[in-house]
Amino acid sequence: MQTRLSARLVSVAAVAAVLGLSACSPTPQDADRAATGAAIAAGTTLLTGGDSRDVAGAALLGGAAGALCDDAGIC
Repeated sequence: MQTRLSARLVSVAAVAAVLGLSACSPTPQDADRAATGAAIAAGTTLLTGGDSRDVAGAALLGGAAGALCDDAGIC
């Protein structure tokens, strides 16, 4: 059961990170990119059946990916 839970969390984290990068937009502010990344990642996690803990983790990862994508040179 522990392995199944870990695999689920890893897959949710991967989806959140990828979708957080979709926050790369011409928006000039890091805060706007972070909010967009968090919303996209959390919404997708909810739609895929994640519980509240999964959604919180996805929002955190999506927000971080959105805020840092410009700094990393990805956007």
